[in-house]
Amino acid sequence: MQVQEALDPAQVFEASLIARHKTLREVTSRGDSSVQQFYRDATVFVTGGSGFLGKQLIEKLFRATNISKVFLLMRMKKGKPIKQRISEMLEDPVYDILKVEQPGFVDKIVPVEGDVAELRLGMSDEDWKTVTEQTDIIFHMAATTRFDEVLRVATFINVRGTRETLLLAKECSKLRSFVHVSTAYSHAKDNFIKTDVLEEFYPSPVDPEALIRMAETVEEGTLNDITRKLIKGWPNTYSFAKAVAEELVRNVGEDLPVCVVRPAIVVCAYREPHPGWLDLSCVYGATGIILGSGLGLMHVIYANDETKIGLIPVDYVNNAIITAGYETARRRGRGARDTKIYTVVSSTRTDSVWGNLRKLFDGKPLLCKSPVAVWYNFWFHTSNATMFWLLTWLIHLIPAYIVDNICAVFGKERRFVRLYKKMGNMSKALSYFTLNYWNFQDKNLENLYNSLSPVDKEIFNFDIDNMDWKEYLLTWSIGVRKYIVKDGLKGTYYAVNKQRVFRILHYILSFLYIYGLYKVVYYSFTLLSLFFKLFL
Repeated sequence: MQVQEALDPAQVFEASLIARHKTLREVTSRGDSSVQQFYRDATVFVTGGSGFLGKQLIEKLFRATNISKVFLLMRMKKGKPIKQRISEMLEDPVYDILKVEQPGFVDKIVPVEGDVAELRLGMSDEDWKTVTEQTDIIFHMAATTRFDEVLRVATFINVRGTRETLLLAKECSKLRSFVHVSTAYSHAKDNFIKTDVLEEFYPSPVDPEALIRMAETVEEGTLNDITRKLIKGWPNTYSFAKAVAEELVRNVGEDLPVCVVRPAIVVCAYREPHPGWLDLSCVYGATGIILGSGLGLMHVIYANDETKIGLIPVDYVNNAIITAGYETARRRGRGARDTKIYTVVSSTRTDSVWGNLRKLFDGKPLLCKSPVAVWYNFWFHTSNATMFWLLTWLIHLIPAYIVDNICAVFGKERRFVRLYKKMGNMSKALSYFTLNYWNFQDKNLENLYNSLSPVDKEIFNFDIDNMDWKEYLLTWSIGVRKYIVKDGLKGTYYAVNKQRVFRILHYILSFLYIYGLYKVVYYSFTLLSLFFKLFL
């Protein structure tokens, strides 16, 4: 008699999360909620639909609202035509459930060739006419989220792209709602640290049209030279460009049924469609910290333990976006003409801080262990710039140079210095948000949630107050293992034993490493002293 193999504890944890979906599936299948009725048979135009946030939005719209069609703006990339890119996009696990429940949804995605960075979104006249005649709802999500993006590119995509999408919306004869996705950090400036950031429009740092003209006419080198002065007060070109884009929404979109949604740092799904779902693009943000630490590669974290976590699950963000689109049309129908801003953050409604993340992993929970880890899982948190620099050199870069030189001797690729420099740059880019905090006000979002029916609260949940943060952080680790590392959520006990071996090796090699450094420094000072005695 064959004995069935016991499930891995990571798989058991995931199964317990999925089991909670039964009620949600039953309620959703009825299709009779107010939000669902609003979207029924609607035609939607989406920019940024191939991104992390956009993919889950499209999945949720089809699975929960029975929309008629999605016009998806997409450009050719790396020589791949848009049909190929969409085909590859649909291979993402985010669509697995939808493929089973609604296999015909693929035929309802209509690719529109274009580029948000181009005038008229790079669309042909024929496509422009088709979209403006048929679209009911627009979700403008396209953006470059690179913190180190050059100002010209950030302006073309995040600012001019917003203007062109608004101009498209003005020509849509059936438009009922326009949702502009910004960021909670659009006005998280230096002088706002530890103060309130309200759900309202703030003065733009520069006139949007003037910035667009500069990007179109000024030589790129000159523009790069003045960038730091131009964005003074903002940490990077991303948040700066998002602040300018909001001014376009206020002015160009003032006669449109428009709203703004400002999410904080968007990370893995809490519940839908799969607990922990994320994609590869996430490794360049906060998820990269979990990945690097889980693999035993990253050991130095630049963060303040007392800084509140600004993380928010991708499914909560999209639930807020979908309901904001519904509410905007409803308010417009009642005669409201003002533009509502909805801030989707966790830091306002939770006491969870970055130190909790450190404590969780210091406790070395079983579920976070992956069998493909390459070294012992340990890390140091510091909020001191000098200490971060020192630890980075001692724990990351010097060992990386040693390993790279060993690789060179054996004819292997030298990649560790490059890897650790990327990690260091990522940590420094994120440090503005892991060292500082802002009191983001989210009253509009709270009122939006409270206005929903019990059924819509179940289907489109974004109630941050009731999140179990310890469970969510574990879910995040599970997601990294399943969707990034792809270890199948297997071998957890093996991973634990592997970490015990790594721990012993770590202490042995650390002793030898510190002793070696001591000898190098000692003999260097001895030789230097001898040099001064002989020649000075």
